[in-house]
Amino acid sequence: MKKIIIFTVMSVLLLLGACSKDEGTASPNSGSVDDGETTAGYGAIDHGVDDKQVGFNMLGGEIEEAADIPVEEKEQLLAAFDTYITTLNEQEVDAHLAMLSKDAYDLEEERVFMEEQFSEYSLNYEVSNVTIVKYSAKEAQVFSNMKMSYKQLSTGLETNPSGRQVTVFVKEDGEWKITSVHHIPDGPKE
Repeated sequence: MKKIIIFTVMSVLLLLGACSKDEGTASPNSGSVDDGETTAGYGAIDHGVDDKQVGFNMLGGEIEEAADIPVEEKEQLLAAFDTYITTLNEQEVDAHLAMLSKDAYDLEEERVFMEEQFSEYSLNYEVSNVTIVKYSAKEAQVFSNMKMSYKQLSTGLETNPSGRQVTVFVKEDGEWKITSVHHIPDGPKE
């Protein structure tokens, strides 16, 4: 049980750490009564995706597909995303590593991590609402809702987190490769 909790907490912390951005300067309102206040910067059309950043509206709502995605590129991106999920569910380490950008990941370090996870856990990812929310010829962002199941093989204990995810792909040698994954867990069920 401790391993599942530690794995889940570490996964969330790693994902949240990857999403954070430290500009090295304090906010102009730091220490003011406005700390923690959000600004109304997301419209109905942009769904919270900034042209220069990865992101999506934290409040949920409708996700809109990026405009002007060439049909062939859309098919390739969705196939790449499907392969990414399949390699996790089927615990195919080599196929999973082939999905990752060699510029963004230390593939040997990732291999060790994945082999360790696959030897300790049975994983299952269910995705829905898969949508390309940002597209250019060199980079794309694929949004999805995720339901995950982690079952510790030694104890049979299981956890089933869910959330929203943006998977960032870049074009490398003519193929779409994952450069980063940004996941926000769903809040507690009411």
